[in-house]
Amino acid sequence: MEDSSSCSSAGLSPASFLQRTLERLSNTQCLKLKTEETAPVAVIALQRYLSEQTDGLQQVDSYSYDVTVTDGVWRAKCFVHPSLNHLVHKNTLRTGSDIRIMQCSFVYNERRLGHGYICLEKLRCGTETSAVLPQVKDASSLPMLIKHGMERSLVLQSDVPLQVSRKHYLSLWNNDDPEGDIWESRSPSSVSVLDVSKVALLSSLESFFRSTWKNLPLLVKIIHKSRLRYYGKFGLKIDYPYQAYFEVADQSGTMSVVLWNELCPEFYQRLNVGTVLYLQNYTLKQSYSNRSRPQMDHHRMKNFNSVEICLNPRNPASVITVVSPKSVLPQWGLPEVSYQFTTRSELENLANNSACDVIGLVTFVGRVERVKNKGNKGPDKYWTYRWVHAVDGTSNHPFILELFSSSQAEIFSHICPMTYLVCTQMRVFQVEGSLPYLTSSCETEIFITGYHKGQPYVSDPRVKSFIQWTKTLKDSAVQEKTAVGGHYCYPRPPQIFTQSTAGSSIQVPLVAVADLKKELETLQYREHKKLAIQGQITAVRYMKSPKTPESQGTEEKDVPDVSPDVCEQTVQEPHVNPSTSEQSLLDKITSPSDNSSSGRKKRRIHISKAPEASPKRSRASAKRRAVYQNTEEQEEEVEEESGSVSEGVQEAELQTPSPDSLTWESSSWTNQQQDISEHLCQGGLYQDSISRRFTFDKKNVLLQWSNLQPTRWTSEHTADTVPPPLCTGYYQVTILGINKQIAIDAAYFPIVRSDEPRAVGLPQVPHGNSMLSCLSSGFFCPLSHTDNHSGATLPEPEEVLVTASELEDTHVVCILDLCHLGGDEVEILISKVYRATEVSLD
Repeated sequence: MEDSSSCSSAGLSPASFLQRTLERLSNTQCLKLKTEETAPVAVIALQRYLSEQTDGLQQVDSYSYDVTVTDGVWRAKCFVHPSLNHLVHKNTLRTGSDIRIMQCSFVYNERRLGHGYICLEKLRCGTETSAVLPQVKDASSLPMLIKHGMERSLVLQSDVPLQVSRKHYLSLWNNDDPEGDIWESRSPSSVSVLDVSKVALLSSLESFFRSTWKNLPLLVKIIHKSRLRYYGKFGLKIDYPYQAYFEVADQSGTMSVVLWNELCPEFYQRLNVGTVLYLQNYTLKQSYSNRSRPQMDHHRMKNFNSVEICLNPRNPASVITVVSPKSVLPQWGLPEVSYQFTTRSELENLANNSACDVIGLVTFVGRVERVKNKGNKGPDKYWTYRWVHAVDGTSNHPFILELFSSSQAEIFSHICPMTYLVCTQMRVFQVEGSLPYLTSSCETEIFITGYHKGQPYVSDPRVKSFIQWTKTLKDSAVQEKTAVGGHYCYPRPPQIFTQSTAGSSIQVPLVAVADLKKELETLQYREHKKLAIQGQITAVRYMKSPKTPESQGTEEKDVPDVSPDVCEQTVQEPHVNPSTSEQSLLDKITSPSDNSSSGRKKRRIHISKAPEASPKRSRASAKRRAVYQNTEEQEEEVEEESGSVSEGVQEAELQTPSPDSLTWESSSWTNQQQDISEHLCQGGLYQDSISRRFTFDKKNVLLQWSNLQPTRWTSEHTADTVPPPLCTGYYQVTILGINKQIAIDAAYFPIVRSDEPRAVGLPQVPHGNSMLSCLSSGFFCPLSHTDNHSGATLPEPEEVLVTASELEDTHVVCILDLCHLGGDEVEILISKVYRATEVSLD
């Protein structure tokens, strides 16, 4: 619970920027202020809720945001003007960073006395490091600044939205996780004496459905628990629109219980698998047939699916009694909770979409990403998920787990390597030609080390067997094979790209490059999308190291009225020294397969050389790099070529290149660049795209880095930097759309080692390491082994680029993985490239 201390602005000397700003707002005639003083304030909380419906006006956004800022002396909760919501969507406005307030206003609530708030209308977002927070030890202990006359407003001092029509906050990045003080567990389990002499069995409820018979109390045990469902939308007059399902059992069978609305904040955190309930004043209704259900065959009990038990806050008000475990008696006949744990060695034998429980030692934890729920008809809704690898000693392969948020935010954000992980009700997905993986269901629950105590599964024989196996391990040996974060997608695209005329939702959509641009513009923080485009590859450039935030600029950004999505920006080409004394040289290499043709095509490999290199073979070009949002680009490519270069000189230069600017271009690319309307160059491979090796001394910073930006800043959030990635280089690929109007740059980041998380389940069909075969397979062949120093040497970049001539005028389909990393960083990676012979129309 936050400290509710507060102070009025009246009668106090202007000791801080926030206080001076509030006093100036109080003294203005128009309640609007353009600040002449721009001292930084730090963002310590950023909270989201469903917007109020605007009558007769177009809804700018589905959600509104309250931001709490501090200048180190006071806290102030402010409303973020909807025109600035895009800064939250891109994680530019975020907790732990500084902002400068350029314009604000004071808004009174016309329907409530004594309530108003500061609205931020224009601001400037600061750099990565806050100048204010190092002096703040406990942000919640700072007094809340409130306008004189509004000291009695509970809204201004409570953990509720400033827009008073909303009673609670939502999780910042999804709608599934409980958020705020209202969800904290309050009272312990009841120890009162229960009258169990007259209770109804679940088997009798179906026969009494729609009858006038007064329902008797129920005595049941929870055997499955679903994640929360938020169903809020505009016009819905329900303060807490939540729902949660529980499967309960007694000696006669199982049935569903539905927890509704205000009862969810009160009871959801207290109702767990194994909890015994005494239910009164419940109602019955016909079951909703389209919802998901857990697979419960292993319970060997009768399932009553025609009706479900409803627990409502009113009409009638249900009475829920949580029975203390010490009060549960054997004569009640309540069944034991059972599980169906599966070992990794048994996974291939399970049917597709079957359910199982697993336990394993975590070796890899991917970053948390988001995906939009396309089937949602109400406000935009995102799911959060992450990929995890876990081993159990029964196979050389790990469990590959796709874990969606299960309304267990604390556990979900603390999954890390070297912890014991239990996942229940996971669904099996068999992958043709590769390893199967498991994905969450609505009833999945996850538990990690520190949360296992008291769970019913601790006595399961397979859990005990796993614990015995872990005692044989050496931590140092396991830790060498761990990783955290970075780009990860599974499974890899199939060998043949098939476009179904029926438009199957499970396929990767093939989009126009112009539509891809729109997708990039609307992509939100950590949102992941997989799309396909068709065209031809016109250039490939080897890059030695990934992009860094510094290369994008870290100065403060003034963001008054316009989204940075539509602002033009020019950034100098990385890895190219702007000094005129250093220029890149152009070498033309004739393809061995074309040397018999007098009209042969040329492929060009650009290699940077020393400054004293001969000017006769120099090339001066105006380099440009534009953000992907640009609607117009003006670019100039000046190429001066003089003289001819012998084959021997070319080969000698290829042997000693500077790999930072090694480039192949198709023979027609120079002319095609003059005709394209746009070149989308912002995306690529960033430092955050590469996983890091896990170490215990860097545990906190790695967890913070791989998780989503937190809703609240605390002093526990470390300012340590993430260890630098180990990068063997990547290839920047330019793809020209099939209509030759728009080009896009994407990164090809090949898998080179067998111990990489991305190598798990990779179909390792041998290939010749040509540029096209690498783009198609995703890896260099063969993969190197860290524990086998006699492994094959990786091909040099120039050796790969020499083979790029087969890309000349080749029609390809490229699968792209898009992920917004926050701010201006948009990750665009090539997952697979298909030749024309590898595509089909179903």
